[in-house]
Amino acid sequence: MTTDAVGVSRVVAERPPARAVLAALRPRQWTKNLFLGAGIVFAAELDDPERWARALMAFAVYCAASSAAYLVNDLRDVEDDRRHPVKRLRPIARGELSPRRALILTAILVAGALVGAGLLGLVSLLFLAAFLTLQLSYSLALKRLLLLDVAAIALLFVIRAGAGAAAIDVRISLWLLVCTALLALYLGLAKRRGELVLVGSAKISGRAVLRRYSIGLLDRLLVVLAAAAVAVYAAYALTAHSRVMVVTVPFVLFGVLRYLDLVRRGELGEEPEEVILGDPPILTAVALWVTLSAVVLATGG
Repeated sequence: MTTDAVGVSRVVAERPPARAVLAALRPRQWTKNLFLGAGIVFAAELDDPERWARALMAFAVYCAASSAAYLVNDLRDVEDDRRHPVKRLRPIARGELSPRRALILTAILVAGALVGAGLLGLVSLLFLAAFLTLQLSYSLALKRLLLLDVAAIALLFVIRAGAGAAAIDVRISLWLLVCTALLALYLGLAKRRGELVLVGSAKISGRAVLRRYSIGLLDRLLVVLAAAAVAVYAAYALTAHSRVMVVTVPFVLFGVLRYLDLVRRGELGEEPEEVILGDPPILTAVALWVTLSAVVLATGG
């Protein structure tokens, strides 16, 4: 047995099976599904208990669907993950969760998600079908194609936002959908930059598509997307049912620029949720933006 194998065995023995399963589900990634709440928040329906119940059900559905997609992805990339300095710690890659159990868990999660979406209605079920299809396409092929990889990620966020609105039967602003897509592209490219930096510093192969990216290209695209996302959000704020929403623009601008600074200066970005959740200034800006938005939308300005 090699030294690496011994190390892996030791780590496996230290983590209980239940914790290994939970880690494989990647609960920290569920924060992405908060985009499902865009419809109820920005449609100013915060005082409707029934819609909140449906929104929470939609959130649970997409958490299950997302975790199923992560399991499929980890099964597909298990050998590559074992050669990666960070991804080798994933439960499937280090042998804590067997492929058979992972497949059974995936089937249970997908079945539960489909049942939940069905209870929300046919449109919600169609949104979930599109989400699962795109997730599978991403894992099997799109993640290896230049720019299409991050475009798929962006579309997944747009589907989340649209599904959240459909679940509670409200319309969502086109400006918000475009802003969602731009922010998702921004975070996706920042993730690719972080991976590219890690590949260079650790001298590992990384995912195949990284060979087609460059730091210079990514930095230029990040600046363009940051400006575009803020501009589109500002356009939304000016056309919202309460133009007082424009007072929230500085918090969005700060958050986007702060993240860009962290990515470029601190070589961060491989795991966007780790950067966002671990940076007090960004967390503060997000909290203030959420609070102020809720007040403005609830009071009508």
